[in-house]
Amino acid sequence: MSKLVLVAVGGNALIRPGQSGTVDEQFQNAMEVAAPVVQLLKAGYRVVLAHGNGPQIGAALMRSEIAAGEVYRLPYDCCVAATQGEIGYVLQHALWQMLQREKLDVQVVSLITQVVVDRRDPAFHHPTKPIGPFYSKGVADRYCHQLGWSVAQDSTKGWRRVVPSPEPKEIVELEAIRACVDRGLMVIAGGGGGVPVFNDHDISKGVEAVIDKDLTSALLASRLDADILAIATGVPRVFLDYQKPTERAVERLTTDECRRYLAEGQFPEGSMGPKIHATVLYLEQGGKEAVITDIAHLLAAIIGEAGTHIRSSKSND
Repeated sequence: MSKLVLVAVGGNALIRPGQSGTVDEQFQNAMEVAAPVVQLLKAGYRVVLAHGNGPQIGAALMRSEIAAGEVYRLPYDCCVAATQGEIGYVLQHALWQMLQREKLDVQVVSLITQVVVDRRDPAFHHPTKPIGPFYSKGVADRYCHQLGWSVAQDSTKGWRRVVPSPEPKEIVELEAIRACVDRGLMVIAGGGGGVPVFNDHDISKGVEAVIDKDLTSALLASRLDADILAIATGVPRVFLDYQKPTERAVERLTTDECRRYLAEGQFPEGSMGPKIHATVLYLEQGGKEAVITDIAHLLAAIIGEAGTHIRSSKSND
């Protein structure tokens, strides 16, 4: 059977820095994501595509806030599900157009994906992930009182809501995703890290939390026994001493080296850190190989001609 690649792209893949995020911009950017993914399919690989939703979730939350006086307010988990549908459609449409152009008969499907988190996760006692728009101190305090939000000052722009960021434990729709892959479909899943849920049979309310997209991608790749976890980011390779005079690209890393560089602060939490952490988790759970690159070099990275390749230290013993 052909190799299975789980490709994870960030939310900024569809809304680039400096763009306003119009639908036209997102469709155009989606074509640039679709092209290398279709190259993978054309080369005979099977593909599962995961994506972030950072810019889109912010817009969804703001729409909910602005319209709250006229229609019901959407909780965060519903906004995650909404962005999974929105982004999934944009990517599906771009892939469908590109697949027709290449005369490839591959069906693409997007699945709303729930991800189980642990109610006892320490993150629920220390909400730290900022989401949504900025508020004045007065408005933020009012929402804390009325809606039970946690808020924190975010730089000099004002106050923002903060929510927990627990670790993903299980993919609820795993077997549905696997069935689609086994039937030869390309699946878009795990969008925005997944909709966080508790497995406690309580449907009275969802879980308002942010799951890191790269961690969910690592978990999904592991559970699907994917041959390669490919994380697409804004640079063609991982760099040490990034943006310093001593900056240097790295072609290969082991999990031991990744842990050492993480401890040294080489990979910041708001930048390359979560991606490195995710690849280590995937490899420690039996994954074969991980690669980090930009979307333009995706196929070249998969065949070993670009990107930073990461393997388990145990495989090098």
